[in-house]
Amino acid sequence: MAIFQLTSNEINIHLKELQESLRVEFGFVPLRNDSLLINEATEASGRISIGLVYANFLIFITGGIGSFLLAKRTLRPIQEAHEAQSRFTSDASHELRTPLATMKAEIEVTLRDKQATESDLKQVLNSNLEEVEKLSRLSEMLLSLSRLDNDKLERTVVNLSDITQEVLRRYNLPPKRITVKTTAHSLVEGNEAALSELVAILVDNAIKYSPNDSLISITLARRNHHLALFEISNSGQGIERLKLPHIFDRFYRADTSRTKSYQKGYGLGLALAKKIVELHNGELSASSAPNHITRLTFLLPIIQ
Repeated sequence: MAIFQLTSNEINIHLKELQESLRVEFGFVPLRNDSLLINEATEASGRISIGLVYANFLIFITGGIGSFLLAKRTLRPIQEAHEAQSRFTSDASHELRTPLATMKAEIEVTLRDKQATESDLKQVLNSNLEEVEKLSRLSEMLLSLSRLDNDKLERTVVNLSDITQEVLRRYNLPPKRITVKTTAHSLVEGNEAALSELVAILVDNAIKYSPNDSLISITLARRNHHLALFEISNSGQGIERLKLPHIFDRFYRADTSRTKSYQKGYGLGLALAKKIVELHNGELSASSAPNHITRLTFLLPIIQ
């Protein structure tokens, strides 16, 4: 309304100025009565008002669509985080229920068996103990993820080569099973316990998914003079290209056949590894293909 009034006033002012300029320059005013001028001004004002209505309508529609798209884009990360949290809760509940259901079923069957021997009872207890250990490991992994989600880590100067050697001593693997090639000793700023857990996860993952007589290779080097590189490779069944981007998702298993011989994993290890790398401002990547070598590589900034 304000724009319309201003425009109408401008039209009237310009008409008066035009009349005055003609009178001054030529000494007369065109023989047109005031009613015609008023009608023309009214028609012009009407055309302007219609134009303003269309313009306002277009602005309203465009603004509404733009606001919707902007709001959708703004809310997308929140929605994705909510969906990821829902999947995580659902998967965690499933993983917790599975060993509990196994224990419950074994105990119920044993209690119904009136002829159960001492050996049978020991077998059930040993089986239940394995399930308890699984629950304990799962709880520890979930607790580690929860702690890392708080993004609070005490940092010191850490030597990746020393951490790698310390982790490998825990596994006590024969030389023919694993090799370590070090071309550079890199110092990084990070949490020693978290980085040790990172290396342990990658070594454990390579051991799980490779034949017992295959070779695991670790390379410690530098990239572009300012990044510490840790690469571990192993042969095995490999991972399909479409499944490769998801191996760092929580509770994701690339292939059920890969876990048949090892039922103690929960699909949390690589998710935890990725979180540790991200908290150290690094990058974790993987390359693989079916029946080919699988490589996991992380890069961390070097202390200059």
